[in-house]
Amino acid sequence: MRIYHRLRVHLSKQDRKEVQELLRGGLQPVRVVLRALALWQLAAGQTAAQVATNLDLTPKAVRQIAGRYQQRGLERALYDRQRPGAVPALNPSERQRVVAMVCSDPPEGYSRWTVRLIAQEAVKRKLVPKVGRETIRVLLRGHELKPWREKNVVRGRSG
Repeated sequence: MRIYHRLRVHLSKQDRKEVQELLRGGLQPVRVVLRALALWQLAAGQTAAQVATNLDLTPKAVRQIAGRYQQRGLERALYDRQRPGAVPALNPSERQRVVAMVCSDPPEGYSRWTVRLIAQEAVKRKLVPKVGRETIRVLLRGHELKPWREKNVVRGRSG
């Protein structure tokens, strides 16, 4: 059986005030509210296990919240760090080349461009090293192009 010593979390006056305002104030993400409640209850002298039971968290999560507060302060304890996000599959020049290809006539034997055909032809013509159908679909949606609906996407001026 593992015995945990009581977490001692002491909220400074400023941090206590900020947590109270956060809990009283308008809409907040659930994660932030749960973390604030966990700090509040730990500062009131409850154990990590009690706080975890009260808030439907794991004791480990409660200890991590307390640890982040003690090491890096209130901001880090309540909020997640910003994540970098995924690298775009196509760079701007590759996007332009694919869009230009879609605005031209489809290959011999096809009356319209399809998303699969665009992906295949972009790789075949070496416009991009590799590309998936979903990437092409999102690209076309962003440019409001629907080549599968029309025989020729680019129209010349009439008259």
